[in-house]
Amino acid sequence: MPICTTRDGVEIFYKDWGQGRPVVFIHGWPLNGDAWQDQLKAVVDAGYRGIAHDRRGHGHSTPVWDGYDFDTFADDLNDLLTDLDLRDVTLVAHSMGGGELARYVGRHGTGRLRSAVLLSAIPPVMIKSDKNPDGVPDEVFDALKNGVLTERSQFWKDTAEGFFSANRPGNKVTQGNKDAFWYMAMAQTIEGGVRCVDAFGYTDFTEDLKKFDIPTLVVHGDDDQVVPIDATGRKSAQIIPNAELKVYEGSSHGIAMVPGDKEKFNRDLLEFLNK
Repeated sequence: MPICTTRDGVEIFYKDWGQGRPVVFIHGWPLNGDAWQDQLKAVVDAGYRGIAHDRRGHGHSTPVWDGYDFDTFADDLNDLLTDLDLRDVTLVAHSMGGGELARYVGRHGTGRLRSAVLLSAIPPVMIKSDKNPDGVPDEVFDALKNGVLTERSQFWKDTAEGFFSANRPGNKVTQGNKDAFWYMAMAQTIEGGVRCVDAFGYTDFTEDLKKFDIPTLVVHGDDDQVVPIDATGRKSAQIIPNAELKVYEGSSHGIAMVPGDKEKFNRDLLEFLNK
């Protein structure tokens, strides 16, 4: 089983498929690298090397008690890129993974990178405030933590509804999508589930985004009920120099998994990679 051991002894599991220029996928909360199966196949079939890791406390990686902050996540990512000696890398990040990508650039620069893709990602900042009126209210994050702590199996089943906009007429989500979400969520540690909410809910990545000096594609659904586009995707595209924004009309937070949306995203991703 492919493992990268971090500077503090955490074992990070990853998939590493194909040959060619590397594309590294960074998953969201509460998922793991399995969320990227369709994208991994698409890039490998197109001649790229696809890599997707499980964040600490997620999937097959070490179920640690601590280290659930973005400085640590970014350093874990740096350990992976360094261990595999990856260069000319495109980082593709979903949701919370977008914070990991942004903080990686903020802490480690873009020397190993070719480009970046932010998919339904949390930067620049999620929490609602006077400066961020379109953000998410504090009580939402409290409810997320409470759900994880009280009856997380049912909580994850309920959370999948909004994640995939299954509560909208004419939605494209399948029962399989919901089942896959639940399975991955249950593989996350309970402590990681709670601490990640504190991390992604309140961390400000504005200064990290200003350090981007590589081509960047921002993709976001305008019916994202988890990470509101007006607070995140649109603002990130304004902050990152020369970023390209693609808005998917009517699409949910689960673009990479939902039939129709995932094929569209794969096409846009490959077009971006081939530039």
